[in-house]
Amino acid sequence: MCDLVARTGRHQQRYEAGCRLVAGCIPFRYKNSDETGDANSEKIIEVLMINSPSGPGLLFPKGGWENDETVEEAAVREAVEEAGVRGELMDFLGFYHFKSKTHQDEFSPEGVCRAAMFALFVKEELESWPEQSTRNRTWLTVAEAFVSCRHAWMREALQDGFSKWHAEKMISARNDVTLSC
Repeated sequence: MCDLVARTGRHQQRYEAGCRLVAGCIPFRYKNSDETGDANSEKIIEVLMINSPSGPGLLFPKGGWENDETVEEAAVREAVEEAGVRGELMDFLGFYHFKSKTHQDEFSPEGVCRAAMFALFVKEELESWPEQSTRNRTWLTVAEAFVSCRHAWMREALQDGFSKWHAEKMISARNDVTLSC
């Protein structure tokens, strides 16, 4: 049994200019390219995706940003509630707009949403989490995730947000090592 409880309802939901404000993340980890665990082996980046109870394809954790939290807190909360992971929220990847077919309401009759997406370096996978009865989590390479992604806006966040951010982070890290030698 999980001690954590997922938030539900819309009474604290944030809206701006007819858009429902959403926060989410792309959880990631590094895995050795070989099974020996050799520290010198190439690291493969994997991202964590979850299924949706409402249809096929995989998603990144995301959900409504509420009035009593920062956008960063909302992204971290959604990672725990939907995917059962905790970690270090790294950087903001960008805003992504989409239309929700299931979340049309009086404040956003067209179902327009604006998602703030972040990179989350996973440090802990929980054994139980609030939505585990309706969500399965799957670790995939970035290429596998791109193909498996249910929504075009999430593919855009993965490719134009996360992949570019990660490549820049690696170049910066290599330059830091070079400068310190």
